[in-house]
Amino acid sequence: MRIPLPPVPLPDHLVEVAREFEAGAREPAEPRNAATVVLMRPAADGPEVYLLRRQVSMEFAGGMCVFPGGGVDKRDFDATVAWAGPSPGEWAARLGTNEDTARALVCAAVRETFEESGVLLAGTSDTNVVADTTGDEWESDRHALESRELAMTDFLTRRGLVLRTDLLGAWDAWLTPVFEPKRYRTWFFVATLPEGQLTRDVSTESSSVHWAPARVAADEADRGELAMLPPTYLTCLEIGQHSEPDEVLAVAQGRTLEMFTPSVEPLGGGFTLSMPDRLRPLVAERRR
Repeated sequence: MRIPLPPVPLPDHLVEVAREFEAGAREPAEPRNAATVVLMRPAADGPEVYLLRRQVSMEFAGGMCVFPGGGVDKRDFDATVAWAGPSPGEWAARLGTNEDTARALVCAAVRETFEESGVLLAGTSDTNVVADTTGDEWESDRHALESRELAMTDFLTRRGLVLRTDLLGAWDAWLTPVFEPKRYRTWFFVATLPEGQLTRDVSTESSSVHWAPARVAADEADRGELAMLPPTYLTCLEIGQHSEPDEVLAVAQGRTLEMFTPSVEPLGGGFTLSMPDRLRPLVAERRR
Protein backbone atom coordinates (compact mmCIF):
# COMPACT_ATOMS: atom_id res chain seq x y z
CA MET A 1 0.00 0.00 0.00
CA ARG A 2 1.54 3.29 -1.05
CA ILE A 3 0.79 6.32 1.10
CA PRO A 4 1.55 9.71 -0.51
CA LEU A 5 4.06 11.63 1.56
CA PRO A 6 4.24 15.37 2.33
CA PRO A 7 3.33 17.64 0.69
CA VAL A 8 0.26 15.74 -0.53
CA PRO A 9 -2.56 17.36 -2.56
CA LEU A 10 -5.84 17.01 -0.70
CA PRO A 11 -8.95 15.89 -2.62
CA ASP A 12 -11.57 18.62 -3.02
CA HIS A 13 -14.16 16.88 -0.85
CA LEU A 14 -11.70 16.64 2.07
CA VAL A 15 -10.81 20.30 1.73
CA GLU A 16 -14.51 21.15 1.99
CA VAL A 17 -14.92 19.00 5.07
CA ALA A 18 -11.88 20.63 6.68
CA ARG A 19 -13.32 24.07 5.93
CA GLU A 20 -16.59 23.08 7.61
CA PHE A 21 -14.72 22.12 10.76
CA GLU A 22 -12.74 25.37 10.69
CA ALA A 23 -15.98 27.35 10.31
CA GLY A 24 -17.54 25.57 13.27
CA ALA A 25 -20.18 23.81 11.18
CA ARG A 26 -18.93 20.43 12.42
CA GLU A 27 -17.75 19.33 15.84
CA PRO A 28 -14.28 17.66 15.87
CA ALA A 29 -13.74 14.41 17.75
CA GLU A 30 -12.21 14.75 21.22
CA PRO A 31 -8.51 13.77 21.04
CA ARG A 32 -7.00 11.18 23.34
CA ASN A 33 -3.55 11.77 24.85
CA ALA A 34 -0.88 9.36 23.63
CA ALA A 35 2.88 8.80 23.81
CA THR A 36 5.20 7.20 21.28
CA VAL A 37 8.91 6.41 21.55
CA VAL A 38 11.46 6.47 18.74
CA LEU A 39 13.72 3.68 19.93
CA MET A 40 17.21 4.04 18.39
CA ARG A 41 20.48 2.18 18.16
CA PRO A 42 23.77 3.20 16.50
CA ALA A 43 24.62 1.99 12.98
CA ALA A 44 27.01 2.86 10.17
CA ASP A 45 24.22 4.60 8.22
CA GLY A 46 23.12 6.75 11.15
CA PRO A 47 20.61 6.01 13.92
CA GLU A 48 18.51 2.93 13.32
CA VAL A 49 14.89 3.12 14.49
CA TYR A 50 12.54 0.36 15.60
CA LEU A 51 9.35 0.19 13.54
CA LEU A 52 6.21 -1.89 13.92
CA ARG A 53 3.84 -2.58 11.04
CA ARG A 54 0.33 -2.34 12.48
CA GLN A 55 -2.18 -5.05 11.73
CA VAL A 56 -4.21 -4.07 8.66
CA SER A 57 -7.36 -4.78 10.69
CA MET A 58 -6.57 -1.99 13.17
CA GLU A 59 -9.12 0.82 13.18
CA PHE A 60 -6.46 3.53 13.37
CA ALA A 61 -3.38 3.49 11.06
CA GLY A 62 -3.96 -0.09 9.93
CA GLY A 63 -1.02 -1.39 7.88
CA MET A 64 1.16 1.59 8.76
CA CYS A 65 4.72 1.46 10.10
CA VAL A 66 4.82 3.21 13.47
CA PHE A 67 6.99 3.60 16.55
CA PRO A 68 6.03 1.82 19.80
CA GLY A 69 3.37 3.78 21.62
CA GLY A 70 -0.27 4.13 22.55
CA GLY A 71 -2.87 5.94 24.56
CA VAL A 72 -2.40 7.17 28.13
CA ASP A 73 -4.13 4.97 30.71
CA LYS A 74 -5.76 6.52 33.78
CA ARG A 75 -3.32 4.59 35.99
CA ASP A 76 -0.40 6.32 34.28
CA PHE A 77 -1.34 9.36 36.40
CA ASP A 78 -0.34 7.59 39.65
CA ALA A 79 1.87 10.10 41.48
CA THR A 80 3.47 7.32 43.59
CA VAL A 81 5.25 5.79 40.59
CA ALA A 82 8.98 5.23 41.24
CA TRP A 83 10.85 7.94 39.36
CA ALA A 84 14.44 8.83 38.48
CA GLY A 85 15.61 11.68 36.26
CA PRO A 86 14.01 15.05 35.47
CA SER A 87 11.05 15.78 37.73
CA PRO A 88 7.45 15.76 36.44
CA GLY A 89 7.59 19.55 36.68
CA GLU A 90 10.64 19.67 34.41
CA TRP A 91 8.93 17.30 31.97
CA ALA A 92 5.85 19.51 32.03
CA ALA A 93 7.98 22.44 30.85
CA ARG A 94 9.55 20.35 28.07
CA LEU A 95 6.28 18.83 26.89
CA GLY A 96 4.24 22.01 27.10
CA THR A 97 1.63 20.60 29.47
CA ASN A 98 0.78 20.40 33.16
CA GLU A 99 2.67 18.29 35.69
CA ASP A 100 0.06 15.55 36.07
CA THR A 101 -0.23 15.04 32.32
CA ALA A 102 3.55 15.10 31.90
CA ARG A 103 3.95 12.37 34.53
CA ALA A 104 1.31 10.26 32.79
CA LEU A 105 2.88 10.76 29.36
CA VAL A 106 6.34 9.71 30.54
CA CYS A 107 4.89 6.68 32.32
CA ALA A 108 2.86 5.77 29.21
CA ALA A 109 5.95 6.14 27.02
CA VAL A 110 7.94 3.68 29.15
CA ARG A 111 5.01 1.29 29.60
CA GLU A 112 4.04 1.18 25.92
CA THR A 113 7.66 0.67 24.86
CA PHE A 114 7.89 -2.36 27.14
CA GLU A 115 4.51 -3.69 26.02
CA GLU A 116 5.24 -3.34 22.30
CA SER A 117 8.97 -4.07 22.05
CA GLY A 118 9.99 -5.80 25.29
CA VAL A 119 12.41 -2.95 26.06
CA LEU A 120 12.20 -1.49 29.58
CA LEU A 121 13.61 1.95 30.41
CA ALA A 122 13.93 1.26 34.12
CA GLY A 123 16.55 0.19 36.65
CA THR A 124 17.10 -0.50 40.33
CA SER A 125 18.50 3.02 40.76
CA ASP A 126 19.09 6.21 38.79
CA THR A 127 22.45 4.87 37.58
CA ASN A 128 21.58 1.49 36.06
CA VAL A 129 19.17 -0.10 33.61
CA VAL A 130 17.67 -3.57 33.51
CA ALA A 131 20.01 -5.66 31.35
CA ASP A 132 17.69 -8.42 30.16
CA THR A 133 13.89 -8.64 29.93
CA THR A 134 13.55 -11.81 27.86
CA GLY A 135 12.70 -14.35 30.59
CA ASP A 136 9.30 -15.97 31.18
CA GLU A 137 8.59 -13.89 34.29
CA TRP A 138 9.25 -10.66 32.39
CA GLU A 139 7.00 -11.85 29.59
CA SER A 140 4.24 -12.68 32.07
CA ASP A 141 4.45 -9.16 33.51
CA ARG A 142 4.46 -7.66 30.02
CA HIS A 143 1.27 -9.51 29.16
CA ALA A 144 -0.34 -8.38 32.42
CA LEU A 145 0.54 -4.76 31.67
CA GLU A 146 -0.76 -5.06 28.14
CA SER A 147 -4.09 -6.50 29.32
CA ARG A 148 -4.31 -3.84 32.08
CA GLU A 149 -4.35 -6.55 34.76
CA LEU A 150 -1.21 -4.94 36.20
CA ALA A 151 -0.50 -1.24 36.71
CA MET A 152 2.92 0.19 35.87
CA THR A 153 3.37 1.48 39.42
CA ASP A 154 2.71 -1.96 40.93
CA PHE A 155 4.97 -3.63 38.36
CA LEU A 156 7.90 -1.36 39.19
CA THR A 157 7.34 -1.55 42.95
CA ARG A 158 7.20 -5.34 42.98
CA ARG A 159 10.47 -5.55 41.05
CA GLY A 160 12.22 -2.76 42.97
CA LEU A 161 12.59 -0.61 39.86
CA VAL A 162 12.37 3.08 39.03
CA LEU A 163 11.49 4.77 35.75
CA ARG A 164 14.71 6.05 34.13
CA THR A 165 13.06 9.16 32.70
CA ASP A 166 16.50 10.63 31.99
CA LEU A 167 16.86 8.07 29.18
CA LEU A 168 14.05 9.79 27.27
CA GLY A 169 14.22 12.94 25.20
CA ALA A 170 11.28 15.11 24.09
CA TRP A 171 11.16 15.26 20.30
CA ASP A 172 7.83 16.42 18.84
CA ALA A 173 4.08 16.70 19.41
CA TRP A 174 1.32 16.16 16.83
CA LEU A 175 -2.46 16.47 17.02
CA THR A 176 -4.53 14.61 14.43
CA PRO A 177 -6.30 17.01 11.99
CA VAL A 178 -9.78 18.16 12.98
CA PHE A 179 -11.54 16.27 10.18
CA GLU A 180 -10.33 12.82 11.29
CA PRO A 181 -12.99 10.74 13.10
CA LYS A 182 -10.41 9.33 15.55
CA ARG A 183 -7.90 11.79 16.94
CA TYR A 184 -4.78 11.61 19.12
CA ARG A 185 -2.74 14.25 20.86
CA THR A 186 0.62 12.46 20.59
CA TRP A 187 3.93 13.36 22.20
CA PHE A 188 7.00 11.86 20.49
CA PHE A 189 9.94 10.80 22.67
CA VAL A 190 13.37 9.48 21.67
CA ALA A 191 15.51 6.91 23.51
CA THR A 192 18.50 4.66 22.86
CA LEU A 193 18.16 0.89 23.19
CA PRO A 194 19.71 0.05 26.60
CA GLU A 195 22.85 -2.06 26.51
CA GLY A 196 22.07 -5.76 26.84
CA GLN A 197 18.37 -5.45 26.06
CA LEU A 198 16.77 -6.88 22.93
CA THR A 199 13.72 -5.78 20.98
CA ARG A 200 11.27 -8.55 20.27
CA ASP A 201 8.29 -9.08 17.99
CA VAL A 202 5.78 -9.14 20.84
CA SER A 203 3.12 -6.53 20.05
CA THR A 204 -0.34 -7.96 19.50
CA GLU A 205 -1.14 -4.90 17.38
CA SER A 206 1.66 -5.44 14.85
CA SER A 207 2.11 -7.95 12.04
CA SER A 208 5.90 -7.48 11.86
CA VAL A 209 8.72 -5.38 13.29
CA HIS A 210 12.13 -4.37 12.04
CA TRP A 211 15.08 -2.07 12.59
CA ALA A 212 16.15 0.31 9.83
CA PRO A 213 18.36 3.40 9.64
CA ALA A 214 15.98 6.37 9.93
CA ARG A 215 17.27 7.78 6.65
CA VAL A 216 16.75 4.44 4.88
CA ALA A 217 13.24 4.10 6.34
CA ALA A 218 12.36 7.50 4.84
CA ASP A 219 13.83 6.35 1.51
CA GLU A 220 11.71 3.19 1.62
CA ALA A 221 8.61 5.24 2.35
CA ASP A 222 9.41 7.50 -0.62
CA ARG A 223 9.61 4.41 -2.83
CA GLY A 224 6.33 3.06 -1.50
CA GLU A 225 7.96 0.11 0.25
CA LEU A 226 6.81 1.26 3.70
CA ALA A 227 3.50 2.90 4.53
CA MET A 228 3.81 5.74 7.05
CA LEU A 229 1.67 8.55 8.34
CA PRO A 230 3.29 11.97 7.81
CA PRO A 231 4.47 12.43 11.45
CA THR A 232 6.31 9.08 11.35
CA TYR A 233 7.87 9.84 7.97
CA LEU A 234 8.92 13.35 8.96
CA THR A 235 10.41 12.06 12.23
CA CYS A 236 12.47 9.48 10.32
CA LEU A 237 13.54 12.17 7.89
CA GLU A 238 14.67 14.51 10.66
CA ILE A 239 16.41 11.88 12.79
CA GLY A 240 18.13 10.59 9.65
CA GLN A 241 20.04 13.88 9.45
CA HIS A 242 22.06 12.87 12.51
CA SER A 243 25.00 10.48 12.66
CA GLU A 244 24.25 8.74 15.95
CA PRO A 245 21.59 8.44 18.67
CA ASP A 246 23.57 10.59 21.11
CA GLU A 247 23.28 13.52 18.69
CA VAL A 248 19.51 13.06 18.55
CA LEU A 249 19.27 12.95 22.34
CA ALA A 250 21.43 16.08 22.64
CA VAL A 251 19.06 17.94 20.30
CA ALA A 252 16.06 16.65 22.25
CA GLN A 253 17.43 18.00 25.53
CA GLY A 254 17.15 21.52 24.15
CA ARG A 255 13.60 21.21 22.86
CA THR A 256 10.40 22.59 24.33
CA LEU A 257 7.45 21.09 22.48
CA GLU A 258 4.41 22.81 21.06
CA MET A 259 1.52 20.68 19.84
CA PHE A 260 1.25 20.93 16.05
CA THR A 261 -2.08 20.42 14.29
CA PRO A 262 -1.88 20.13 10.49
CA SER A 263 -4.19 22.60 8.76
CA VAL A 264 -5.20 23.16 5.15
CA GLU A 265 -2.82 25.37 3.16
CA PRO A 266 -2.35 26.16 -0.57
CA LEU A 267 -0.29 23.84 -2.77
CA GLY A 268 0.03 24.88 -6.39
CA GLY A 269 -3.52 25.13 -7.69
CA GLY A 270 -4.92 23.05 -4.83
CA PHE A 271 -4.45 22.44 -1.13
CA THR A 272 -2.41 20.26 1.23
CA LEU A 273 -1.88 19.81 4.96
CA SER A 274 0.73 21.96 6.65
CA MET A 275 3.82 20.75 8.50
CA PRO A 276 6.12 22.31 11.13
CA ASP A 277 8.21 25.09 9.55
CA ARG A 278 11.51 23.54 10.68
CA LEU A 279 10.77 20.48 8.52
CA ARG A 280 9.90 22.32 5.31
CA PRO A 281 13.52 22.66 4.11
CA LEU A 282 14.12 18.93 4.60
CA VAL A 283 11.03 18.03 2.58
CA ALA A 284 11.84 20.59 -0.12
CA GLU A 285 15.35 19.18 -0.48
CA ARG A 286 13.90 15.69 -0.61
CA ARG A 287 11.58 16.58 -3.45
CA ARG A 288 14.27 18.25 -5.58
